Amino acid sequence: MFDKFKEIQKKQKAYGYVMGIVGWDSNTEAPRDAFEHRAEMMGIISSEMFKLSTSKDYQEAVYSCYDSIDELDNLQQREIRKAKKNLDKILKVPEDVFVEYRKTLTLAQRTWEEAKHENDFDAFAPALDNIIQQNKKILEFIGYKDIPYNELLDDFEEGYTEKDYDEFFETLKRDLVPFVKEVLTNGRKIREDFISDIYPRGKQKEFVEYLMNVLNFNYERGGLKESVHPFTWHTHSKDVRFTVRYLEDFVFSSIFAGIHELGHALYEQQIDPKLDYTNLGGGTSSGIHESQSRFYENIIGRSDEFWKVHYPKLKELFPEQLKTVTLEEFVLGINRVEASFVRVEADELTYPLHILMRYEIEKDLFGNRLETKDLPKVWNEKMVEYLGIEPKDFAEGVLQDVHWSAGLFGYFPTYALGSAYAAQFYYTMKKELNFEQLILDNNIQAINEWLKEKIHQFGSSKTPKELLKEVTNEDFNPQYYVKYLKEKYTKLYL
Repeated sequence: MFDKFKEIQKKQKAYGYVMGIVGWDSNTEAPRDAFEHRAEMMGIISSEMFKLSTSKDYQEAVYSCYDSIDELDNLQQREIRKAKKNLDKILKVPEDVFVEYRKTLTLAQRTWEEAKHENDFDAFAPALDNIIQQNKKILEFIGYKDIPYNELLDDFEEGYTEKDYDEFFETLKRDLVPFVKEVLTNGRKIREDFISDIYPRGKQKEFVEYLMNVLNFNYERGGLKESVHPFTWHTHSKDVRFTVRYLEDFVFSSIFAGIHELGHALYEQQIDPKLDYTNLGGGTSSGIHESQSRFYENIIGRSDEFWKVHYPKLKELFPEQLKTVTLEEFVLGINRVEASFVRVEADELTYPLHILMRYEIEKDLFGNRLETKDLPKVWNEKMVEYLGIEPKDFAEGVLQDVHWSAGLFGYFPTYALGSAYAAQFYYTMKKELNFEQLILDNNIQAINEWLKEKIHQFGSSKTPKELLKEVTNEDFNPQYYVKYLKEKYTKLYL
């Protein structure tokens, strides 16, 4: 019966491949007028995928395998448990509800882009409210224990609940927020004039391509394009692509979005190819995935050692903009701490506060304590509460992120969780590797290999909690994150 399961699963992956290709195209180069027709076509494909994923043959295969799960090896058991968990959910959702939701998301992406461009929340609010209400309807069909938001959180970080996240964010509020305020109030003044200079996009792209080589991105298994919101996309370990955006008056955007997305991409490229035809072929969770992107972006990419090696190349590309900027001034600049509006361009120290406010908003949305129409007001209030600043418009406030237009509720908290995971992995790695010297030697490949051996190769064959425990010999401990940030920014700023 496991062979029957694999046969049907391969067809599911084929549908997923088609939907993935369409999604990549939608986010990179599809013409605006294509979206209405595309939504109709995607509705048909979604319907066929739904029928396949709820067919009697598939149900029989999954449940029969589950009933005799002890006869399977460890990887097969993990596959069946994941398949049963998803099947249990999808069988409770009527097909028309599932298909309508997929169509809604297909159209909402472009609605959000236009609303953000026009700075018009009212233009996006009906679509957003529709997504939220459809999510709530689906949660009612699925069923939940006490807290509906827990189901969404578990979708992105298996085993994590509001209780886990509340404890994590309370640690940050208690142990990190006072330090952030101290740095913002008493931190040393840094040179900023070069940060907002004009850096031509063509040269920016050249530097991002240089970084792809530095980090050993496999061009035979992926590529780079441009999009409104940077992201990484994959269908299997041999097809992993990512995007960046180029802002001529903020060169750090493409540099660090590039390194960030390369972290995601390297994870996917280093997963064992034997998992490509299983449901274990992607990263194990959003939090673990984000730990890799934040590890590369911040722990490697914002380090003094990294720029001792690569700053000369950046100066070669931008000789006028960086002519009088010393290495020390540049490193301070890329680690500048300030209360800022846009999450994707926030500094490493204040970043978790951006996630905290989004987590609290989502909790209230799905706890029926907040309505869609009130989002801009609540957003601004929380921005003032945590960062002491108020957005001047919707585009730099409530409309800045793509996630809600894609229905990704429960995803945001993994960004902060991933940063905390990264710190815990970092302190473990330092016990086994001469980390800083490897960066100075431009030997990122040795770091890649460590991550492949400990984390990447396993795909999602292990849960995030299992993986963290196996790598670090500890359960999740956010104090490593607090320690990392305090050590780094005390040295830089105080």
